[in-house]
Amino acid sequence: MDKNRTEGAKRQVKGTVKEVAGKVTGNKSKEIAGKVEKNIGKAQRNVGEAADEARDANRKDH
Repeated sequence: MDKNRTEGAKRQVKGTVKEVAGKVTGNKSKEIAGKVEKNIGKAQRNVGEAADEARDANRKDH
């Protein structure tokens, strides 16, 4: 499994926690920072998934 996949998933969770904490406390900047981090994590996870798929496809070809 690609490192980006696992790191992205962790970042997504961390961002979600930040976002919820910001909503609960009424801290808009924390909420926005959480959303940004969550979306960055999602993109990073997608990069990792694509790398895994490419690696798997390459193995099948050989």
